[in-house]
Amino acid sequence: MPDDVAGRVVGSRMRDVAKQAGVSPMTVSRALRDPSKVSEGVRRRVEEAVRAVGYVPNRLAGNLSSMRSNVIGLVVPSLDNSLYAPTIQSISAVLRDSGYQLMIADCGYSLEGEEALIIAFLAQQVAGLMLHDTRHTRTACEMIRRAGVPVVETGTLVPDPLDMVVSYSNQDAAGAMVRHLHRLGYRRIAFVSLPAGNNDRSRDRQAGYRAALAALDLPAEPGLMLEMPPGLASGAEAVVRLMQGPTPPDAIFMAGDVLAAGALFECQRRGWAVPGKVALAAFDDIDMLRHVVPPITTLRLPRSGIGRRGAEVLLDRIEGRCKERVVVDLGFEIIQREST
Repeated sequence: MPDDVAGRVVGSRMRDVAKQAGVSPMTVSRALRDPSKVSEGVRRRVEEAVRAVGYVPNRLAGNLSSMRSNVIGLVVPSLDNSLYAPTIQSISAVLRDSGYQLMIADCGYSLEGEEALIIAFLAQQVAGLMLHDTRHTRTACEMIRRAGVPVVETGTLVPDPLDMVVSYSNQDAAGAMVRHLHRLGYRRIAFVSLPAGNNDRSRDRQAGYRAALAALDLPAEPGLMLEMPPGLASGAEAVVRLMQGPTPPDAIFMAGDVLAAGALFECQRRGWAVPGKVALAAFDDIDMLRHVVPPITTLRLPRSGIGRRGAEVLLDRIEGRCKERVVVDLGFEIIQREST
């Protein structure tokens, strides 16, 4: 990358990196363009300085007449998960109608992976970012701040978003389902979620479950709360562990639609009546849940609406129609079916 191209940057400049690393700007350019032409020690000093000052090379500056492209960068946790498809389709449709293009990347539920993708997008001078996750590394936040690029987060409502957020409250949704099951007469309500380590949605859903139990004066029994990896097999394993435990639940709230389907199939395999022996509820209304027997009670979430409204508020910011921080709560809906 020529020095005149690498020198046009987002937020900080090459000479800031050079000063931090104690080398010349030309050496910085060489280390970034062709690391084999500098010593290992210099390369490491330059890499550390790049991270320290938040330097992002502009890979497109030699070919663009402006400092921004017409591309929007979107980072989702996984492209394998079909739940993101309605959101992605809605984002793409809104952007396409306004002359923008969508670039999609998968961070694999990794904060470090998201950070690397954010840096890559900023290097391409994207006009804006849409991030499903709402927790980010310090470096990613600093890079975004320096870049001044508008950002919309979509995974869950947060009290202090990076910039703008369009979503629903995972915590409120989980609590609402627990209260719904309680109104139906269930008192030993188990909860199964995906691992919460790098998943803000799972943490919020766990918090909503616990808060609802406390409000209903129900005990939060550790044996009735599980974390499981995604998949039908995990749902099947979870229902067996819970039902064969010392104090089986009378209802299980699966904070994942595929988990719930796996649990139902395992109950059918073992001859456990649903909801006669145990009631099942899910989180998300994928098409499968309304067609299984019995159809599964679930939370319907505004996946398409999040994509559409998220893209709209991002474009409003990019094109100068709105300069304020935007928080949009699109809510949720409980769908009562025969499984409860």
